Amino acid sequence: MIQINKLRKLYGKSAAVDIESLKIASGESFGLVGNNGAGKTTLFKLILDLNKATNGEILVKDTPVALNDEWKSFTGSFLDETFLINFLTPEEYFDFIAQLQRITSQELVTFLTIFKDFFNDEILGKRKYIRDMSKGNQKKIGIVGSMIGDPELLILDEPFSNLDPSSQIKLKQLLIDQQKNNGTTMLISSHDLSHITEVCERIVVLEKGKIVKDIFSNDNALEELESYFA
Repeated sequence: MIQINKLRKLYGKSAAVDIESLKIASGESFGLVGNNGAGKTTLFKLILDLNKATNGEILVKDTPVALNDEWKSFTGSFLDETFLINFLTPEEYFDFIAQLQRITSQELVTFLTIFKDFFNDEILGKRKYIRDMSKGNQKKIGIVGSMIGDPELLILDEPFSNLDPSSQIKLKQLLIDQQKNNGTTMLISSHDLSHITEVCERIVVLEKGKIVKDIFSNDNALEELESYFA
């Protein structure tokens, strides 16, 4: 689904991303890990055409993302709180996205029931604006909003951060089910090596913008990653 060729993003003389080649197959659950400043968020922003590459190209379904908007119709993403419309209530935000996806109100209600346990009775029906909610609940709203319409491609940057342990466990299962039941291509970054190895079948390690490891998740994946970062 995604092909990256000779991709570089420079800030001054420093390369935030420097990837010669990377291919992510359709239906693959792809994890991205690395220390702070490794280039994970920058890479996601390049894929979403939020940043302009210095060199190289990113293709989604064989079409450069920088030259068309077709990929937006089947892509869901949440990188941070700036993706939210914080003067809306969660209901208004979800309804706005549903309208963009041409989803009926009833279809939206049915969809949101999947996340009842994840919301933990803290999101819907509270008559609160998104801006007045906790960072964890804002994260939940953004994640669920990105999944409305069952996108073919789902990109999430640090989805487990700011979530309590119970919510992290519930989110892991939701993501696993999303990929298994819908064949979603998922790109997920995380600092939590345990979570990423449970959710993703393939994991790439970035260091100073370069790919230094590309492994498939197995019984030894977590140990291999922990050994690398130690």
